[in-house]
Amino acid sequence: MNDFKPIDKSRFFTLIEKYRKIQYFFLNEFGVDDIFSNSKIYEIVIANELGHNLIPGHSGSKDAKDNSGRIYEYKHYKESSSNHTWTFNDFSDTTIEELNSCDYVIFAHMSDEQFPEKFDWYYKVPGKTVSAFLLEATKRITNTRKMINISKNNIEQEMGVVRAIVMPVAAGKYSKWLPDIYSIEKEIEECTCVTHILTSNKIWEVLVAVKLDHNVNSEQGGRSGAHDAFDEKGNQFEYKVSKTFSWNFQDISENVLQKYKSDKAIILAVVDKTKIEIIAICSAEPNKVVRRLKQKLNEKRERIKSKGKALRRLQVSLSKGDLGKINARQIF
Repeated sequence: MNDFKPIDKSRFFTLIEKYRKIQYFFLNEFGVDDIFSNSKIYEIVIANELGHNLIPGHSGSKDAKDNSGRIYEYKHYKESSSNHTWTFNDFSDTTIEELNSCDYVIFAHMSDEQFPEKFDWYYKVPGKTVSAFLLEATKRITNTRKMINISKNNIEQEMGVVRAIVMPVAAGKYSKWLPDIYSIEKEIEECTCVTHILTSNKIWEVLVAVKLDHNVNSEQGGRSGAHDAFDEKGNQFEYKVSKTFSWNFQDISENVLQKYKSDKAIILAVVDKTKIEIIAICSAEPNKVVRRLKQKLNEKRERIKSKGKALRRLQVSLSKGDLGKINARQIF
C-alpha cells in the first residue's frame, strides 16, 4: 500500500495562486494561455535562450518565431530519459508536409541532472530537410502506431547539421519569470510529494487530487504499474483530466482495461488551464467505463474497416454524452 500523506491545502492553493498570476501575465503580455501543460516550460526555456517569441497554442501549432518572422518547431529530450532521440508521434503525410512551412526545427537537449534543467545544446535543421528525411524514412515503418525517432547520427550524418552550444543569456525575454516558476514548482512538489509536475502534465492531476483528498503517484503506468492516485484507505484511482467534457483513452489494450477494473473509480475532470481552476469532477464505476470503451473501440474499428483501412491506435474518447451511459456521478 502507498504511504498516504495529507496535503496542506492552504499552502498548496497559495502556491497555485502564484502560478495563476504568472499565467495571467503570460496571457496578457504574450498571448500564451497555458504555460503549465505538455512540457511548455521547456519551450519557454528554449525560446528564452534563443531569443525567440512563443507562438500561442499546443499540439498542432508551431512553437516559436524569431524577430525576422521565421517559424520554429521545437523537439527535446532529457538526459535522464532512456530514449536519447527526438520522437515524432503519430506522424501522417500531413504533419510531414507541414514541416515544409516551418523554417527550422530545433532538436534540443535538456540537461536535467540538476534542478532546474538546463538547455545546453541543440541542432537547428531546416524544416524542409526534416520533412524530406521523414518522408523517406517513414516508408520503412510498418507499425500502425506510426512513430519514428530521429537520432544525433541521423541529423549529423544524413542531414549534415552540426551541433550548436547554447550560450546562456542574462536577460532573455522570459528570464524574469523562470526563477519564480521553478521556485513554485519545487514548493508544490515538496507539498504534494509529486515530482516533475511541469514536465508530465501532473499539475492538473495534483489540482484534482487535492480537491478530492487523494495523493498522486509520481510514478505511473509503464514498468511501475502504479495507478494515478490513491486515498488514505489505499483505494486506487484512474484520472483523466481535460480542458473540455471529452476525455481521451489511449492504448486501450486488454492489460490496460484490466488495470482500470482494479481501480476504485475512474475520475473524469475538467479544468480551465488558463485560470488554473477545476470546472467539474465526475466519478464512474470502472466496469461501466471499460464496457463503454470496448463498445466505442469496436464501433471505431468497424467504421475504419468499412473504409478499407486498419485501426492505427487503440484510442477513443468519452464525451459528455457518454456520462449518462456509464452512470457517472458529478462529485464537484
